[in-house]
Amino acid sequence: MGLVIRNDRQLKSVTGLSQDQFDDLLPCFSDIYLDRQQQVYEKGLETGTRTRKPGGGSKGRLPTMSDKLIFILSYYKTYPTFDVLGSQFDIARSKAHVNVYKLSPILYETLVRLELMPYRRFETPEDLKNALSGIDQVIIDATERAYRRSQDKEEQKEYDSGKKKQHMIKNTVMSSPDKCIIFVGRTFSGHNHDYKMLKEELSPDLDWFTDISVLVDLGYQGIRSDYCGDQIEIPHKKPRKSKKNPEPSLSDDQKAENKALSKVRVFVENAIGGMKRYNILVQRFRNRMANFEDDVIGICAGLWNLTLSY
Repeated sequence: MGLVIRNDRQLKSVTGLSQDQFDDLLPCFSDIYLDRQQQVYEKGLETGTRTRKPGGGSKGRLPTMSDKLIFILSYYKTYPTFDVLGSQFDIARSKAHVNVYKLSPILYETLVRLELMPYRRFETPEDLKNALSGIDQVIIDATERAYRRSQDKEEQKEYDSGKKKQHMIKNTVMSSPDKCIIFVGRTFSGHNHDYKMLKEELSPDLDWFTDISVLVDLGYQGIRSDYCGDQIEIPHKKPRKSKKNPEPSLSDDQKAENKALSKVRVFVENAIGGMKRYNILVQRFRNRMANFEDDVIGICAGLWNLTLSY
C-alpha cells in the first residue's frame, strides 16, 4: 500500500501544491515522461538491447503519472532519507533512489516548458532585459543552505561559511517586487562572498543595470562604483566608531531611507522563504549526484513561481 492522499490539505502538506496547481503541472509532466520513455525505447531498438514497447511489463508501485508526480514532489517537500521514502511508497530503498534521479529531470523540464523556471544564466545585458520583460525594478540577494561536511580538509575549507559556523552552499537570487523569482545563479561553495558571486554571474565590465532599478543589501558594498546605473539602491552603512566619532549613528534621513528600502527589499526575502517551503533547501543537503544541488534550487524556485499564479 503506497502513500494515500485523502484531501487537498494533505496534498498541499505533502507536495507543497494545491489540487489545482498539481493538476496544472500533471499534463506537461506526463507528456515529458512519455516522450523520454519513447526515446529510450527507440534507442534500445537501434542498439538491439530492447524490444518491449514503453508501458509493457509490471506496473510497479508508482503506476500512474499522478503517483510519480506526488512521489517526486513529496521528496522535495519533506526530504526524507531513501529508506523512509521507500517505506512511504512501499518500494525498496534502491527503487526510491532510482526514481528520484529519474523523475527530477522531468520535473525540471516541466517547469522550463511551462515558463516557470527562473533563468540560470545571462550571457549579455540584453538577455537580462528580455527576461525582465517590462519589469523595471529587481531585488538581489543571496541564499545559503547547509551542506554535508566532506572528509577532505581542502574541501572543508572551501565549503566552510565562517559566518554560519558550518558548511554551506550559496546562490544569488533575483526577484521582482511581486516576489516572482527571475534568476537563480549557479551554486557556489560557502566561503564565497555574496558580492563576489554577483560579479562572477554578472561581470561589472558589461552594462547590466542601466535603466533598471536595483535594490541590494549591505552585503553588496561597492556595487555603485563597480556597476553602471544611476538607480542602484543600497542601505546606508553605520559609520565605524573612532576617536573623532565615538558614538557613530545614522541621520534621521538616512534611517528613513533605509526603512523605505527595506520595505521593498523584503520581497526577495519572501521569495526565498517561498522556495524554502521545500525542506530539501532547509535540511542539510545529503545527495551526492553531480550538479543535483544546483538543479534542486531551480526546481524549488520554479514551484514557488507556480504558486504565485494562483
